[in-house]
Amino acid sequence: MSDAPLTQYARSADGTNLAYQVTGDGPLDVVFVPGLVIPVDLMWDDPGLTRIRKRLSAFSRTIWFENRGWGSSEGNPVEPAGAELSSADLLAVLDTVGAERIALVGSSTGGQNAIDFSVSHPERVSALVLLNTYVHYVRDNEYPWGVPAPALDRVPANVKSTWGTGANLEVLAPSRFADERFRQWWARCQRLGVGSDQIGEMVRASFERDLRSLLPSIHVPTLVLHRQRDHYINVGAGRYLAEHIEGAKFVVLPGDDHVFFVGDIDALVDEIEEFLTGRHQAPEGDVTLATILFTDIVDSTLHATRLGPRAWSKLTDDHDALVRAALQRHVGREVKTMGDGFLATFNGGAHAVRCAAEIVVAAKAIGLDLRAGLHAGEIELRGDDIAGLAVTIAKRVCDLAGPTQVLVSYTMKELLVGSGIPLTDHGSHTLKGVPDQWHLFAAKA
Repeated sequence: MSDAPLTQYARSADGTNLAYQVTGDGPLDVVFVPGLVIPVDLMWDDPGLTRIRKRLSAFSRTIWFENRGWGSSEGNPVEPAGAELSSADLLAVLDTVGAERIALVGSSTGGQNAIDFSVSHPERVSALVLLNTYVHYVRDNEYPWGVPAPALDRVPANVKSTWGTGANLEVLAPSRFADERFRQWWARCQRLGVGSDQIGEMVRASFERDLRSLLPSIHVPTLVLHRQRDHYINVGAGRYLAEHIEGAKFVVLPGDDHVFFVGDIDALVDEIEEFLTGRHQAPEGDVTLATILFTDIVDSTLHATRLGPRAWSKLTDDHDALVRAALQRHVGREVKTMGDGFLATFNGGAHAVRCAAEIVVAAKAIGLDLRAGLHAGEIELRGDDIAGLAVTIAKRVCDLAGPTQVLVSYTMKELLVGSGIPLTDHGSHTLKGVPDQWHLFAAKA
């Protein structure tokens, strides 16, 4: 990305070069301890991470670094048992950037190193934030969460066999599971992050590592954040951390994503900002003008019941493929799928209407009736998602469309002047949750 920060290197005590980046120039130094294998040079290709970077930059200077042997850093990957060396590497990065005291954020497997560093170097840590992480992850009588001991033998083989393919997103990031572009990026991050011959044993060693005895020695303000339905690390592991760290604040966030930069990103950053600064700003994304398209399969539940799960799955795969092909032809941007439909944006109104009409016709040819609704206005970019009243209006317009119908708002009618696209008056309507009456038009292209 053109606005990606410069990748620089810190030299550890043994001469190993460690890659890092610095974003923002706020008064507070925040350090993210690596957990998931996301090379720093690929981080800003993901809109969720870019969103977090922007939010954090409003109040902090944030340091992102790679463990040795990962991504652009030199050396061999450090297994979690090498905590002393990991702490030395973090010290090298801090000294290089001139960070005396830091707020330390550890997510996933990185939480263990964050815990260890906060105990071994309390003079350098002003606060500790633990995201979807754990202190130990093998079940026993006193710790009923995590992996049963016998299952540990399968962990290295399972991880190694799928590494670099983008697999397991249904567990790690279910809200992005159907996003093929995200899957491809995730797979690339794995391949360029660390080797498949190393990652399995590293995950196993992290699960086996037991730092429970360190928790009473944490004496810095601590925030534990955990998503309620995290499929990878049970919320009970987060609760255990909060209960055994004196004075820790425990916040359960809605959602089922383990990966911290997907799902409701703003809710997560709100908690971090308020904990570290005592306040938080209302999240304000980049605002831009766009044409918004919603599509929806009419009577999808009846179709699914009639066809059965296998045939319905095949039909919806065909539907998704034709929608994405049309979006590509008409220069539309897929925002997300919503079960039975798509949300997309366009830079122009005529492209959007022609795309919607093409999708409706193509869907009819495979036995599906689609409805579509379009509106144009200001949208707020929130990571890979969009928000704002204009989005709500477009959805309400879609809800009012009949089978095989493309409805547009009066705003769209004004944009389509001179396009040659015929419009038929569809009358005035009340849109749920939207003020005033709205004049709608049926479009054909």
